[in-house]
Amino acid sequence: MSAFESGTPTRSRRTAFLLSIVVVGLLAGAWYLWPRFEREPPEIRLSPDADVLDLMSSWVSHLPEPDRLPLGRVVGLGMNAAELAANPRLTSFDVHDLNREPRLPYADASFDAVLCAVSIQYLVRPVEVFAEVARVLRPGGRVAIATSHRCFPTKAIRAFHLLAPPERLAAIARYLELAGGFEAAALVDRSPPGADPLWIVTALRRTATRRPSAG
Repeated sequence: MSAFESGTPTRSRRTAFLLSIVVVGLLAGAWYLWPRFEREPPEIRLSPDADVLDLMSSWVSHLPEPDRLPLGRVVGLGMNAAELAANPRLTSFDVHDLNREPRLPYADASFDAVLCAVSIQYLVRPVEVFAEVARVLRPGGRVAIATSHRCFPTKAIRAFHLLAPPERLAAIARYLELAGGFEAAALVDRSPPGADPLWIVTALRRTATRRPSAG
């Protein structure tokens, strides 16, 4: 079982489990080599009429009501058709397993924002998925990944269980860096007092391809 696999290890997977510990240890040890977050956290705002992709969606999209924030298309992508159909904020939805097929079923530059609410811990191919997110975002569009402590333990990747919160957040920033196409990630802390933490890792889609510097 690798650091990006989910489920409970068995004896037959002991070697893979030990290897995952090594991988996670190397990741944790590389904390200071990973990208730094932007110092000034941005205001995360969706423009009226923005087209939004709710990645790994379910019965709720955690968006303001339409009378408070009228949006364009709000497309949900998830694995449970009944839950997606019960989500009143979605204008359409697609049933799609990103762990089987990371490619998103949308054209290039289809959305102004891509949201992922407390589900990043279930992705086993996160870099491929966020490369796709960069593809479907319009230049200057925003990806926002909300995360906390809670999860379905048998479904979350092993790294989510073993990494400390700062290292988890750094890992998400690293996913975006490796995926390419994003500006530097920023961390926004929206943790309510006396409740579970709520952190958001967010980045803008680059408006143009950067050329390597000469020399």
